[in-house]
Amino acid sequence: MATVINMPRLSDTMTEGTVAAWLKKVGDKVSEGDILAEIETDKATMEFESFNEGTLLYIGIPEGETAPVDSLLAIIGDEGEDITALLTAKPVASPAKEEAPAATEVKKEETAVASGSLPKGVIVVTMPRLSDTMTEGTVATWLKKVGDKVAEGDILAEIETDKATMEFESFNEGTLLYIGIEAGQSAPIDSLLAIIGPEGTDISGIAENYKIGGVAPATVATEVAKSTPTTETAPIVQEASTDGQRVLASPLAKKIAGEKGIQLSQVKGSGENGRITKSDVENFTPQTAAAPAASSVPAKTETVAAPKPYVPSGQVATEEIKNSQMRKIIAKRLAESLFTAPHYNLVIEVTMDEAMKSRAIINSVPDTKVSFNDMVIKASAFALKKHPKINSQWTSESIIINYHVNIGVAVAVEDGLVVPVLPFTDGMSLSQIGASVRDLAGRAKNKKLLPTEMEGSTFTISNLGMFGITEFNSIINQPNSAILSVGAIVEKPVVKNGQIVVGNTMMLSLACDHRTIDGATGAQFLQTLKQYIENPVTMLA
Repeated sequence: MATVINMPRLSDTMTEGTVAAWLKKVGDKVSEGDILAEIETDKATMEFESFNEGTLLYIGIPEGETAPVDSLLAIIGDEGEDITALLTAKPVASPAKEEAPAATEVKKEETAVASGSLPKGVIVVTMPRLSDTMTEGTVATWLKKVGDKVAEGDILAEIETDKATMEFESFNEGTLLYIGIEAGQSAPIDSLLAIIGPEGTDISGIAENYKIGGVAPATVATEVAKSTPTTETAPIVQEASTDGQRVLASPLAKKIAGEKGIQLSQVKGSGENGRITKSDVENFTPQTAAAPAASSVPAKTETVAAPKPYVPSGQVATEEIKNSQMRKIIAKRLAESLFTAPHYNLVIEVTMDEAMKSRAIINSVPDTKVSFNDMVIKASAFALKKHPKINSQWTSESIIINYHVNIGVAVAVEDGLVVPVLPFTDGMSLSQIGASVRDLAGRAKNKKLLPTEMEGSTFTISNLGMFGITEFNSIINQPNSAILSVGAIVEKPVVKNGQIVVGNTMMLSLACDHRTIDGATGAQFLQTLKQYIENPVTMLA
């Protein structure tokens, strides 16, 4: 049976999208996970994956054209299947410059409630699709409670997707009358998330009639909605300081700050509860921070894990931990990569003596901090420019060679692993790489990365050297064709000029997809990378 694909909502503020490029054409076979098209949102151009398999029977929005969210994008089904009924169905939204082809089975917010059944001013808010691969979301935290006033732009909740925890803004104003998914619960996209409307509105029956998500709704608290709000104020999300805690800022403010290299902890917010807005970032003037007096340095705090229950020796004990959305998608993607891409590994030993001397000189400059990992990233970017076949990806029809370098840096977080991306890494200085990695890693651990900051990588680096791991092999982060594993620097006896002396070495392991990278090509890349790392001055040329 044919499946209708709509223009997806790929960002929390997206209302329409432009098809930048179609990667499939009518008649092509489509597998689950194939990239159908590149869609330009209000924030970035993103790859849109297919969640279905079959034959691409129809394209509803040609390249270069713009259409609202939920407009008919494509139809996938069995080869030769009759889709006349779908094309003549009542449209949901009209693409630009053309009569709308067809509608899907759901509309954005008012779908499951019969037309005209909503009281005046009442808005049904559904679980949004906040990433291109998101099929369900988990409400991490509600920042509003039933009975609270909601203004357009207020943060309603923090929603955990398969990639990150994101703030979900309200596009409506009124009173929060109903919460459909409690904190900690998961639900498919388009499930009833909340109802907003005039204070005191009777919404009995609306939640019961809403059938999209198939999730049992939470109890309607109409009495709370009608009553006078309690004097106890809702907790304010504390955001961020230089100690790595969270920063309360709009997604757009974070994006602009990232582009300008501004640390949000230095920006004073003018929004609700001190929230940093777009204008706060745009009007921010960096100042050189004076070194704090010794007495003003805060004491180092440590997070102490909750004690495990005491289990007597000889007694069986287990603990069941529910898989997070992130853990589920990591498992799915790694299994797909390992079992679809024929991996092989190449290992090379690199002398680090000159790199250590160079790093010491660089870090002697005030306000400069460069790590060995930053140097490996920079060297990899240079080596990828010389060996673009490493910077490639496999498709069923062709090998795509990327001549731009976007390096993804694997970051361990509580729930698993994320890979924030450094766009156009080859054009960044060592200090820019260092600052960007620290910023991205800090926000990754606080689950505050935007999905757009984890997309578009052409090559990935994973470093476990800080844990004393000397050598390991990684699973390729598809659609990349290779991933570099970086081990610890080890002091040991080495042979120089026929003499045994004390030296410092580091092991690098390159996992390659044999479909795109031959062994000799991978070996040549590692030789070039070794030359750059062992002679850091060559990266300054």
